[in-house]
Amino acid sequence: MLRDQIKSETVTAMKAGDKPRTAALRLIGAKIKDKDIELRTKGPVDDDDALVVDVLQKMAKQRRESIQMYEDGGRTELAEQEQAELAVIEEFLPTQLGEIETKAAIEAIKAELGAGGMKDMGRVMAELKARHATVLDMSKASGWVKEALS
Repeated sequence: MLRDQIKSETVTAMKAGDKPRTAALRLIGAKIKDKDIELRTKGPVDDDDALVVDVLQKMAKQRRESIQMYEDGGRTELAEQEQAELAVIEEFLPTQLGEIETKAAIEAIKAELGAGGMKDMGRVMAELKARHATVLDMSKASGWVKEALS
């Protein structure tokens, strides 16, 4: 399980004295625990790895936005720190589908659902998320779905 892998990597980083990596891994653990607390009242989670991947994807997106803002503001030292955290986060994310694979998946779903126009975008996006949420950047995918349906 991904959660256990993150915990063991945290211990390894602590033993190695790698403070930046330890801090990033502890941050990941804290975010996962926050998500667990948030979902506690909703009952048991079906797929724990999907939950962890969702948390990691949100963290990665936040880091990318922060890096961009820091670079625009001339704060390279903060951008480098965010970049280091992003590298640790991305170690645990599954390999993302590329543009070609994503567009092929969109076309397959579009054909399967018989989607023909923009009115079907919600159905296509829902199915795409259900099938490929852990390996897709949904913000990029929505643009490609819009392009495929127009």
